Amino acid sequence: MQKIILGSVEVTRVVEWQGAFGATDVLFPSVPGEVWRRHESWLAPDFLNASTGEWQTTLQTWVLRSAGRTVLVDTGLGNDLLERLAAVGVRPQDVDLVVNTHLHSDHVGWNTRLVGGEWVPTFPNARYLISRADFDYWNPVNGHVPRSPFHSAADTGAMFNEKVLPVHRAGQVHLWDGDSHRIDEDLVLELAPGHTPGSAVLRLESGADRALFVGDIVHSPLQLIEPGHEICVSEDRTGAARSRRRVLDQAAATNSLVVPAHFGGAGAAEVVRSEGTFSIKRWAVFSDV
Repeated sequence: MQKIILGSVEVTRVVEWQGAFGATDVLFPSVPGEVWRRHESWLAPDFLNASTGEWQTTLQTWVLRSAGRTVLVDTGLGNDLLERLAAVGVRPQDVDLVVNTHLHSDHVGWNTRLVGGEWVPTFPNARYLISRADFDYWNPVNGHVPRSPFHSAADTGAMFNEKVLPVHRAGQVHLWDGDSHRIDEDLVLELAPGHTPGSAVLRLESGADRALFVGDIVHSPLQLIEPGHEICVSEDRTGAARSRRRVLDQAAATNSLVVPAHFGGAGAAEVVRSEGTFSIKRWAVFSDV
């Protein structure tokens, strides 16, 4: 676990799992192999398994202590997260707010847990923030068929029924509409559709510090310098690339730390505009907890 202080907000990084996940030529079909090889020297080993050509990824949750509240940004896939949260002093009953940046299974895994054969909210005192666009899209009663080859209707239906619907039935979900939703004086959710219809970015502005928790707007640091490439699991690849460019423009203009859901290594980076695209200015500096 690692920590960084941004203004008056304490951010703790809780890593659930790290490893190779799928061949880059399958997951990023628009990226030629020679592009990965050209950038191998700095992508490996944290973001690329150079020996197998696989995408190296991380599942993690961000714990924010903001305005006197404990906020979770995404809840992982389900591998020992509660024990890892306990290690940084967070019990389920301590969580005040859960932000689901979008409703893919690896971002909602600990929204609920199985108790006596029933799925119940993991965080009994928390309000769960979910974009209405994603809630409606993934709700199986609306009959949407996922476009991603990795997400079948059966899988997404099970995800929704087990990880989203029980929290909604418990009255703990706030479905936010529109382009943005303010959480407190430091935190604002902003819509960034494409990866999913309701994908969102959590913007942090506190004192002189800025950060953008971008969820799956970026999957690999390669997309920071070549933002036109999109992962194959996005529902709208063109829209996702458009949102990514807009978010990176915002990050460069405001000197904001870009904090993706799946970066290993340093976990986050600052970017600057560079010759019509972007380049990495510096990596984040976290301290060990």
